[in-house]
Amino acid sequence: MIDQIKQFFSTRIDEPDGEPVHRQQLAAAALMVEVMVIDRTFDEQEQDIIRQLLETRFSLPHEEIETLVTLAHREVNDATSLFQFTRLINDHFNAHEKRELVENLWRVAYADSYLDKHEEALIRRISDLLYVSHTDFIQAKHRARQEIRH
Repeated sequence: MIDQIKQFFSTRIDEPDGEPVHRQQLAAAALMVEVMVIDRTFDEQEQDIIRQLLETRFSLPHEEIETLVTLAHREVNDATSLFQFTRLINDHFNAHEKRELVENLWRVAYADSYLDKHEEALIRRISDLLYVSHTDFIQAKHRARQEIRH
């Protein structure tokens, strides 16, 4: 993952005084940004959908949204550690919220109307780490794809 995104989140997620819900939202946002940058192509549609999802679904402040999008333009490192984010989500999201997050990840991947094999593999990996069933993974993928077609 992008080192600066890791640093951005570690200072906010690992804060002992940080509000738990806010930390959980940031963890989910980090996964969305990771899906956006995994194919090493920074598409405006993907950035727009992330901004929209972060604003509407997670109510993140504009400043944090813009910081995330800016950091996503930096070079992606090959080594990826999703554990700090998926751990928070597993600890605090219920099954429905996890499925919704996976669907949001698919929305990001499909935003540019092209599904890269790396995006799909990453979403599968995240789904596994979140204990989202394969059936729910596939259903979320189909719903997101249908949304893009309409």
